[in-house]
Amino acid sequence: MNEVQTRLAGLIAVQGRRSASSLHRELGQILWNDCGMERSRGGLARAVQAIPALRERFFAELFVPGSGEEFNQELERAGRVADFFELSELMCRDALAREESCGSHFRVEYATEQGEAKRNDGEFAHVAAWRYAGDGVAPVSLREPLQFEAVPLTERSYR
Repeated sequence: MNEVQTRLAGLIAVQGRRSASSLHRELGQILWNDCGMERSRGGLARAVQAIPALRERFFAELFVPGSGEEFNQELERAGRVADFFELSELMCRDALAREESCGSHFRVEYATEQGEAKRNDGEFAHVAAWRYAGDGVAPVSLREPLQFEAVPLTERSYR
């Protein structure tokens, strides 16, 4: 079996009692509550802990009806949801590392006295990417500074 077939067979073999959709909704609720438009250090830290725990439950509780021998939308959905765990955890880790409010993502700890987003361009004018470091190992953040020549950095105000 190739790697994809092995992965799909593994999803079918779990034989738990929960659908991929129900576990997907649970993941979505974590993201909505703790990594939405308004975020906090505590909520993001909670999400970084909750997502791997939910991933473990996914691989213990998942039920995929049918087999991998025919068109199986539930198997397709389960594969996508399995991928969402890694993406969700990285998104929360990145948001936790970014100690500022910027754009539409508001960290409650980083607000002006008027309640506006408080940027920290000195430390966070960069693009971040995350490198896989192995199963059970925290990913490594890679950063590339941004250069602004034509448009100066300014704080956004909605007042």
